[in-house]
Amino acid sequence: MGDAGSVSGDASRIPPPDISQMSPEERATRLYNRVMTLHSQGKADSAGFFLPMALQAYAMLPALDVDARYHIGVLDLTGGDETGALAQADSIKRAVPTHLFAFMLRARALELRGDAAGARRAYGDFLGHETAERARKRPEYADHQSNLDSFHEQATGAARKSVRGR
Repeated sequence: MGDAGSVSGDASRIPPPDISQMSPEERATRLYNRVMTLHSQGKADSAGFFLPMALQAYAMLPALDVDARYHIGVLDLTGGDETGALAQADSIKRAVPTHLFAFMLRARALELRGDAAGARRAYGDFLGHETAERARKRPEYADHQSNLDSFHEQATGAARKSVRGR
C-alpha cells in the first residue's frame, strides 16, 4: 500500500534519525517511510507505534500538497481509518479533479468500508484518467511509481471481474 522509500533492512533496528536537524516536511516523510516499511514487513505493532507520530508530523505542516495528502490517506488506511482516507481523497480531488491518488485512496477506503460497488467505480475512474494523468509526469507520480503500477494491476483485475460478473 505504501512506498518503502529508501529505508532498507530491518527498520525496527534502524536507530532513529536526528529529527532536530530536519525540516517539518522531512520529518513527516521519514515517519511515513518508517510506518510503511514496518507495515510491509508485517510488523503491525511497530507500525502502529509510529503511526500517530507520522500523522502528527503531517498535522504540523504549514501546508499540505497532494503528495502529503496522499501520505496522510495511506497512513489513515494503515490505521484502519477509511473516513480519514476518504477525506484526503476528496481534498485531492478538489485540488486536482483527475489526480490518480484521489482514486487510489477512494478505492482502498471504500474496500475497507465494504462498499464493493463504490470501490469498482473508483478503480474505473483511475483507469479512465490514468493515461492522461501519467502523461503529465507529475513528480509525485515518479515518487510513487511502484504504487501506481501495482494499483493499475489491481484496477484492471477489478475491471475484468466486473465485466465477467455482469
